[in-house]
Amino acid sequence: MNTGLKVLNPGLHTTVQDLGRVGYQALGVPVSGALDAVALRLGNALVGNPPGAAALEILLSGPTLEVMAETARVAVAGPGASLSIGDGVRVVPAWQSVVLARGDVFRINLGRESVCAYLAVEGAIALPRVLGSASTYVRAALGGFEGRALRRGDVVPLAIDRAPDRVEQRLPSPPPAASEQPIRVVLGPQQDCFTGEALAALLDAEFHVSKSADRMGMRLDGPLLCHRRGWDIVSDAIATGAVQVPGSGQPILLLADHQTTGGYPKIATVVSADLAVVGRRRPSDAIRFAAVTVEEAEQLARYDERRIATLIASLEPVPDGGRIDLASLYAGNLISGVVTAVE
Repeated sequence: MNTGLKVLNPGLHTTVQDLGRVGYQALGVPVSGALDAVALRLGNALVGNPPGAAALEILLSGPTLEVMAETARVAVAGPGASLSIGDGVRVVPAWQSVVLARGDVFRINLGRESVCAYLAVEGAIALPRVLGSASTYVRAALGGFEGRALRRGDVVPLAIDRAPDRVEQRLPSPPPAASEQPIRVVLGPQQDCFTGEALAALLDAEFHVSKSADRMGMRLDGPLLCHRRGWDIVSDAIATGAVQVPGSGQPILLLADHQTTGGYPKIATVVSADLAVVGRRRPSDAIRFAAVTVEEAEQLARYDERRIATLIASLEPVPDGGRIDLASLYAGNLISGVVTAVE
């Protein structure tokens, strides 16, 4: 019998992701990887995996899965997410590990403030690495599970059939959704292609994530950002988080599956410390930008790494809490006599 997770319902867009396919952009291969790398790393820490172990990335609507292993230790990572087992009598919150047994059926739930969550499994998902990564790049059918999002009936293979016996872990102070946090950017590299009014609008106005948003990028609704002299430039490299502005004047914030080069000018680039925050935004959410220097962006990146390390170090055992054993409860004779309303 195969060891894995059987997909009973795939959700809206569930793919295998890790920390990305680094080092191949010069060959035209996008990095891909997790939209919220912080949640992925924390989820892996909860189940005892290395930070970049492959997990399931869940967008907008969660899957329903069945355990096809003797036991599997799993954890859901993502603000507002949760895991419901069976008919939903037992719900495990995000940021906490739990062991499931063969035949257990569970669903990943995403809350109102959640657009993206991760299901980490101890031992990781057992899929081959393509160019050094198990991440799925759907547009090229590269990596992941057959290069695509999961479908009903798929069995996602797991590396181990039995989870080791140990105390479950939880994250006592998980990161917030940060839906109100301004997104910090470094201006450029082509900010001189835009009018002063466009630069002012970028930093002063409020934008909203449009319905035209996916893992490649999100188009932002808001004031149009006008170019000084046309909008075509010689194609150059694109970094994750670049804010490019085509001829429409409507900015596009590029995410994990972005193209490697582009011929539209880029007015700003999101700092690496805020990429996970952007990955948590959903259509209609507001986005405001704040400019920082390159030196400040580097300091923010160092602080972010220290923050993640502190969060991982804070993991603690899940308290017993007297969880009800439903099987024993149903099997027991709770009625010792008969009482009537007649005196």
